[in-house]
Amino acid sequence: MFALEFPPLSHIVNWPGFVGDGAWWEINKVVLVYGFAVLFTLLIFVLGNKKQLVPTGAQNLAEISVEFVEEQLIEPTIGHTNRRWLAPFMLSLFFFIFFTNIFEVIPVIQMPASARIALPMLLAVTSYVLYHGAGIKEHKLKYITHTMFPPGVPWPLYILVVPIEFVSKFLVQPFSHTVRLFANLLAGHILLVTFGVLSAGLWTTKWYVVFLPLPAFGVVFFTAFEVMVSFLQAYVFTLLFGVYFGAAVSHEH
Repeated sequence: MFALEFPPLSHIVNWPGFVGDGAWWEINKVVLVYGFAVLFTLLIFVLGNKKQLVPTGAQNLAEISVEFVEEQLIEPTIGHTNRRWLAPFMLSLFFFIFFTNIFEVIPVIQMPASARIALPMLLAVTSYVLYHGAGIKEHKLKYITHTMFPPGVPWPLYILVVPIEFVSKFLVQPFSHTVRLFANLLAGHILLVTFGVLSAGLWTTKWYVVFLPLPAFGVVFFTAFEVMVSFLQAYVFTLLFGVYFGAAVSHEH
């Protein structure tokens, strides 16, 4: 028989610091991913804003990406309501999450920053403050009463409805927004590590090398799958923010 040593979970998502190991300002692999994600997001805006008679390939890609987010995420959820300031935020949100996710399949780095719960939680809390703040600004205190007391419900049922609405809208909503992104990226990262360890363990001259194609195929398959997941999770997170925001400021609220 053969033995494989699977790295503990702490080694999968925690990385030693390159600079300031153990300090609050420590710079490690996850911090580098954050930095690259910010730079690439800014690059999308710079390329998409260039005015050229004949756009280059990179500019075309940036413009297509921006148009996709505007047409598929911004227009269907918020329309023209607060679009002037909200569209840049949603564009930044989508591209930043996508770039932090996609580093999961980038050689050498191979770490999705969203697999650390701090980032999804920060983005979810920021979104939470924005859409509830916009709802209160638009509807004043009626926002709270309409949220807690949905119209058309018989009065006796409010005994059940009010606690359910409070928990779902003000407690569960940001939690689910966080966990959806975090859990999907962490699960995918663990899958890739698992099949990578199996492939390395079976790379041998022993008889059980015949099983090597199975985990090797798994690595290829799940790498392609995680590229799709990286995109979908950025899409879903941004879409949900738009839906929550649109519902908060809607006058049918």
